[in-house]
Amino acid sequence: MTSCLGRFLRGRRPDRNPVRRTTDRMETVILAMLLAVFCAGAPFLAIAAADTTHMVSMREIRAQVASYHKTTAVLLDAPVGMDAYPVFTAPQADARWTAPDGRTVTGLVTAPAADRAGSKVQVLTDQSGNLAAPMEPAEVATRETLGGIAAVAGLASAVLLIGSACRRELTRRRMTAWETDWLTTEPRWTSHH
Repeated sequence: MTSCLGRFLRGRRPDRNPVRRTTDRMETVILAMLLAVFCAGAPFLAIAAADTTHMVSMREIRAQVASYHKTTAVLLDAPVGMDAYPVFTAPQADARWTAPDGRTVTGLVTAPAADRAGSKVQVLTDQSGNLAAPMEPAEVATRETLGGIAAVAGLASAVLLIGSACRRELTRRRMTAWETDWLTTEPRWTSHH
């Protein structure tokens, strides 16, 4: 790995090597510029994407909370929690509540472990009476992280595509120049035999 990296870097450093062509020097400059763009742009893009994702998530939470209805649910049995390593679930119990349209709805709700059947807990429901929960802060943080990662990955993809296109074009030019040089050199070589 070190020898591959060493050869790559030796082939890219600026020097007065007479065999190195203008296209080789251009390739080195383009690679350096693309690396600089990535190093300078990646942190900025990650922060901007995370900030934008945060604002969108907070707007979504506000819209969710505005559309939810707070209602009281009556527990039908005592809450039971499962504590099986590595997963712990909060105590839950069957409960009954009234939907915004007046129907009675039953379902599983999270409740304090000390509650008993008949206890009351506050729940949020959507327009049809189904339990609803606004986005959790951990989910917002995950979205922010994924937004930052996606932005950096997008920048890396763009840099790689541009670098690949430039390298392909420079290689095409390099091959054309070599062929032109060979057409000039070949007659001199073949005439000496």
